[in-house]
Amino acid sequence: MNDRYGELVIDGEHAVISFVRHLPFPIEAVWSAIADPEQRAAWFGETLLDGRVGGVIDMLPTDPPVPERAKRMTGRILVWDPPNVLEHEWKQAIVEDSVVRYELAHDGDGTVLKFSHRGLGVRNANGFVPGTHAFLDRLEAHLAGTPLPDWAQRYQEVAGGPR
Repeated sequence: MNDRYGELVIDGEHAVISFVRHLPFPIEAVWSAIADPEQRAAWFGETLLDGRVGGVIDMLPTDPPVPERAKRMTGRILVWDPPNVLEHEWKQAIVEDSVVRYELAHDGDGTVLKFSHRGLGVRNANGFVPGTHAFLDRLEAHLAGTPLPDWAQRYQEVAGGPR
């Protein structure tokens, strides 16, 4: 498996998407990019996030280019353990209710990010894998201070790439 392209594990009618990224940035910087609404908006989309267990997350991703009502995501924070774990519900009109988890660990001067999205149906999960890859590429570019890759272009490249 190539962790950069993610892994899809099917469990009955549902699936788990997993990615592992080795990021050459301090854990605090990666945590901020994921958990700070202003930073998250820069690479993912407009975000409201009440950083505590039971707090609310409400996000409008910048991509894909579909109506807002289809891509708006809401949920409750299930785990809030700065700077190591952020887990939240993923409630979105176009897919099954699911759960997203970001786990961060020190890796020398960098950080290992373990990302998982569990509970999607198999068909929807297959569509989410290249999109998640594209968003994680945007996260890395944001952290590096380089131009963000075009989401749709990365989606297409990854959808045809190895997994």
